[in-house]
Amino acid sequence: MKTNILGLPVKESELIVRELNVLLSNFQVYYQNLRGIHWNIRGKRFFDLHVKFEELYTDAQIKIDLIAERVLTVGGTPLHTFEDYINNNQLVVGKNISNDEKAVHLIVTSLSHLLKIEREILNKAGEINDEGTNSMMSDFISEQEKTIWMMQAWLEESL
Repeated sequence: MKTNILGLPVKESELIVRELNVLLSNFQVYYQNLRGIHWNIRGKRFFDLHVKFEELYTDAQIKIDLIAERVLTVGGTPLHTFEDYINNNQLVVGKNISNDEKAVHLIVTSLSHLLKIEREILNKAGEINDEGTNSMMSDFISEQEKTIWMMQAWLEESL
């Protein structure tokens, strides 16, 4: 079995790169959704949500960079065009969302779908002992699960 400089099998690492690029594309759409709801949120909860959405998109921007750097580390090239992002996107694109509950629902459904992609990567990376990718996915998953829990708690309060 041929391995790369990291000691990972080349063929399986190429699959990890493809999956990471799918995650990267979906995170770019998630990030842009967050920017849109940050800019367009209206209503009595504006001040709290405006700040929260900025916190979330700043975190997403950091994760985007980490994913792209992991793609490079494993030996691939990160996708970087809007065309690539749209072609690989699986998330709902939120357009002109100004309602607080719709915005939070978009975040919850987006994070839920990102978790599915991340768990697939986690499983595939685990099969080839790719601890670097595994560690990153584990960190993302635990953070996003907590964010989903908090957003769902907020949604119950707002009903």
